[in-house]
Amino acid sequence: MSQRKLYIPEEFYEATSWREAKSLRQNLDMAKARLLVVACTFILAFLVITFRLVDVSLIRGIGGEGHKFARSPHGTSFRADIVDRNGELLATSLTTSSLYANAKVVIDSKEAAEKLVQVLPELNLQETIQKLKSDKVFIWLARHLTPQKQAEIMRLGIPGIYFRSDERRVYPHGELFSHILGFTNIDNEGLGGIERKFDQYLLSEKNALQLSLDIRVQHALRDELLAGIEKFHAEGGAGVIMDVRSGEILAMVSLPDFDPNQVGKIGSQKDALFNRITLGAYEMGSSFKIFNTALFLESKIANLSTIYDVRAPIHIGRFKITDYPHVNPPLTVAEIFTKSSNIGAIKMAMQIGPERQQQFFKKLGFFETSSIEIPEVGAPIFPKSWSEVTTMTASYGYGISISPLQLVTAIAGIVNKGMMNKPTLLKKENTQNDQGIQIVSKETSEIMCRLMYRVVAEGTGKRARVKNYEVGGKSGTANILSGRTYKKGSNMTSFVGVFPTSRPQYIVLIMVDRPQAIKETYGFNAAGWNAAPIAGKVIERIAPLLQVVPVNEEKHESLESPQLIHAKATHDTRT
Repeated sequence: MSQRKLYIPEEFYEATSWREAKSLRQNLDMAKARLLVVACTFILAFLVITFRLVDVSLIRGIGGEGHKFARSPHGTSFRADIVDRNGELLATSLTTSSLYANAKVVIDSKEAAEKLVQVLPELNLQETIQKLKSDKVFIWLARHLTPQKQAEIMRLGIPGIYFRSDERRVYPHGELFSHILGFTNIDNEGLGGIERKFDQYLLSEKNALQLSLDIRVQHALRDELLAGIEKFHAEGGAGVIMDVRSGEILAMVSLPDFDPNQVGKIGSQKDALFNRITLGAYEMGSSFKIFNTALFLESKIANLSTIYDVRAPIHIGRFKITDYPHVNPPLTVAEIFTKSSNIGAIKMAMQIGPERQQQFFKKLGFFETSSIEIPEVGAPIFPKSWSEVTTMTASYGYGISISPLQLVTAIAGIVNKGMMNKPTLLKKENTQNDQGIQIVSKETSEIMCRLMYRVVAEGTGKRARVKNYEVGGKSGTANILSGRTYKKGSNMTSFVGVFPTSRPQYIVLIMVDRPQAIKETYGFNAAGWNAAPIAGKVIERIAPLLQVVPVNEEKHESLESPQLIHAKATHDTRT
């Protein structure tokens, strides 16, 4: 049987070849597309990883858990400087280097820790080993290293150990402005004083923050306070100096104080952080007779020549109010103030009445916290109901507790033609448009300045006299409350001085916490024996610095007002 040969047309071969070619081209195109997708994916992943590395290592400094580093809009974490009214530097920032580790890169944690501890003995060896074993990518090891320490660590050549630029807040004057400036933590966040109040400003502004303070005046105040506390064996003290015309604070000191450069070393001395001027609330004693007398004159009930019998003690419940030292004869209103008679002050206050006294104290701001540019501000303590007993005790500075800053602010208003300005720690460029509160008339203000001058010239404040300067003032001695009773002999003493009294410019407050009687004070520890002489020494030092013009002492008698001359004449002619 013969085999038949299958006939395949040439067109079939041509068609098959075409289909295979077409399929091959399709496969090649698909492979190219897949390869392109894979390549793009790898490139995208590479870009993401690269961006993340840049973001972590350069932008955020490998920002490990719990690490926050504040930055300003200007691209720097630096805080702005703080300067005094004359541009002198009070606080600034320095660039430092801080040490961190990437535990994933560290090869031998024990060896690395041992080498680091040799350079930085403050590190704990076991804690450092555990940190380097933690497998974390960012671990703080030490902050704010010196260039020398940084160089020593770099020479060790330990894998996984790195440095980053950091910032440290520095206070060139140490303790001098501690309670005003406050301090920052290790991450440069404001934790107290101006640093806390103006935290956002200092992080966002390039220009320095200028305060009303004067370094020269601050030095004088602190020096004399320290010397006085040592001399009178006191437990502490405080002082403030204010421009009565603007409310600007030129100096503020609270002792004991602290070094804001080394806050961590305060330890158990927590009272060093307490600002007595703004945060404390105290019964201020006879300083309140300034307000009592001013209100009496404003009320037009009587005048400086009005006489009161102060010979008999006043009884309030089981308490007996007497004068110390004893002043037996009947006294004029002027003498009640200059001789600091408690009995006379009470009789004047009772004529004024509780309602008017309470309204006046409210006007002075004694029922609310003081306005000042630091967060450490204490609230006053006063009775809810204003009774006759409260009126009596408040007339000579008991039964109501206010901060020393509130006291200074109110007295500054009394002597500044009756205009009280808000206290401020910021320098004022123009004080012409200040809107203060008129608390007494200009006439009453003038009389009070003359009365305060007489207190220093011949009364309880004569140890505050300063040659060739018109100094007026008022002393205040208050027993310190221990439980529910006052501890006899344990005093908070104060003296408020104003100068020059003919045209008041500055007010000085000195407070001494529990001063002791010494041989020089003949066994006394009242304010006239300790706070007054400290104030006099402060005024003697700062008056020339503040360019206060001295006067001829022979002209002092001409400073007396007609009302005072009349009051003295009444004293001389009465029987």
